[in-house]
Amino acid sequence: MTLADSQHLMTMLAELDIVTTTVEHPPLRTLEDSKRLRGNLAGGHAKSLFLRDKKAGYWLLVALEQTRVDLRVAACLLQAPRFSFASEEELGQILGVVPGAVSPFAAINDVHGRVCVVLEQQLLDSDVLNCHPLRNDRTTAIATHDLLRFLEQIRHPPRIIALPQVVAST
Repeated sequence: MTLADSQHLMTMLAELDIVTTTVEHPPLRTLEDSKRLRGNLAGGHAKSLFLRDKKAGYWLLVALEQTRVDLRVAACLLQAPRFSFASEEELGQILGVVPGAVSPFAAINDVHGRVCVVLEQQLLDSDVLNCHPLRNDRTTAIATHDLLRFLEQIRHPPRIIALPQVVAST
């Protein structure tokens, strides 16, 4: 099985008449790297967590970068067994990406339908989302409604959850 690369992803998006804008930057592995090196990109910035439940189910949870994700709460909302992070090996085998390049676009490589894509509700409030296009040295801006259409097209309709808001203490 050949996994999709960034060029294949961009070709598919163009074939779907989905307009995107991609910028290049130094490779990013963490949210801190992203905030420091990505430049001033308009729109919401997605963070994606590739999770495994205790029954070997896989989940791709996508939220705005500032959203605090409590894995126990997320598992409860999804009525899923306890979550932990999937391994780097599982990430490469199932989604075809390396750490730092995880994004909802990576669902294109889950050809066996093993991964449930989950979007946090606040993500949908952004008109434009910034995600890595299967590599961590680029960021692609896509209209949120087009991302939803893309996920539907690749047979990964997302589940939507609303994580509780955490109020920072002063």
